Amino acid sequence: MQKTTSGLLDDPLPTMFIPAMFTPANAVQIRVSIDGIQPQVWRRLILPIHWNLEHLHLGIQAAFNWWNYHLYEFLIGGLRYGDVEVLTEDAADDDPRVFDQTEVRLQDFEQGSVFSYHYDFGDGWRHTVAVEEFLTLASSPKQGSCIAGERARPPEDVGGVSGYEGFLTLITDQEDPEYAETMRWCGGYFDPEWFDLSLVDRDLRNALRSNVRRRLYQPKPKAAPKR
Repeated sequence: MQKTTSGLLDDPLPTMFIPAMFTPANAVQIRVSIDGIQPQVWRRLILPIHWNLEHLHLGIQAAFNWWNYHLYEFLIGGLRYGDVEVLTEDAADDDPRVFDQTEVRLQDFEQGSVFSYHYDFGDGWRHTVAVEEFLTLASSPKQGSCIAGERARPPEDVGGVSGYEGFLTLITDQEDPEYAETMRWCGGYFDPEWFDLSLVDRDLRNALRSNVRRRLYQPKPKAAPKR
């Protein structure tokens, strides 16, 4: 006897596969890059899907080893998100409203969404955040991880994109009268091409720890052993 369409709906076999087909995502892959710098400085991150924007802020800080002592905000669809109390403390009456960053989670975005993260309103570091893919991992991640990236982020307080460009020019000229002082200021060493995946990944895994310490300067390369 031929089974009717309604009979298929009553058959328990097809329903056994529904949970596997619709297993909810528990992580999200994002790419974060610093605007205005070429070649790009970027990181690719895997983050828990339940993280909110405050968690994302801490994750970006860790992934780039920013020192997290300047103001920041997210710009999403023309709206501002961040720490409402901090960002409105000295705000003028006509300043755009700030929405609570803790009320938006990564799971609220659609795949392909792109928005902006702004850190240090003086230097004006803008980052482009792209939601690349939602993932279903074998176990829900409790921490973020970095899986790829390129190049070192600029030194804190270097003066934005233009200041960074001047900094890179200066540190290649040992005859410049400001060379020695500038090198001391940046820790004695700076390589714009530096990127250590294992180190960045470790930083990101500790992003939400309250007692986490940032590296003040870029790690110096180890001297070659003497023969």
